Amino acid sequence: MTEKLIYLAGGCFWGTEHFLKLVPGVTDTEVGFANSLVPEPSYKEVCTGATNAAETVKVAYDADRVRLPFLLDLFFKTINPTSLNRQGNDRGTQYRTGVYYTDPADREVIEDSIRELRGRYSDPIVVEVKPLENFYKAEDYHQDYLENNPGGYCHLDPSLFELARNAGKE
Repeated sequence: MTEKLIYLAGGCFWGTEHFLKLVPGVTDTEVGFANSLVPEPSYKEVCTGATNAAETVKVAYDADRVRLPFLLDLFFKTINPTSLNRQGNDRGTQYRTGVYYTDPADREVIEDSIRELRGRYSDPIVVEVKPLENFYKAEDYHQDYLENNPGGYCHLDPSLFELARNAGKE
C-alpha cells in the first residue's frame, strides 16, 4: 500500500468528510482547519473569519487503489467551483473551496485537474490550490459528524454518497 495525503476544502466539512470516507481506497479522514493564521483555532474562532482558516478534510488514501486525479474529479462533483466563500447555505471564508497539498509532485496533477474543470464552466474557477501551511484537527464532535448524527445538516445532494460508494466499480 502506498499511502498519500491530500487536504480538500469543500464548504462545510461534515458532508465532504462523509462523502470522501465512502470512496474505495480512502483509508482515513479527519476534519479540521487548514492554513490558519492562528495556532489551534477553535470552531468558534474560525467562524469569525479572523483566522483565515478553511474547513478542510485531511484525506489519507491508498495510491495503489485510487489515483489523485480520480479522487479530485469525485471531489469536484460535490462543490460549486465557481462559488467564492460559499457552498450551499454556508457563507464565509471558512467555507471556501480548496485543494492543499504536502507533496510538491501533486501540484501539477491538481493544476491539470483544475484546467480540465475550467472546460466545464463559463464562470471562473475559484478553488484555491496551495501548499498546506498547517492543519489543526477540529473538535471531536465534528469528527464523523454525519455518521454520528444521521439527520444532521449537509449541503451535499444525498445521491452523491451513492456515487462515492460505487466509485471505480465500473
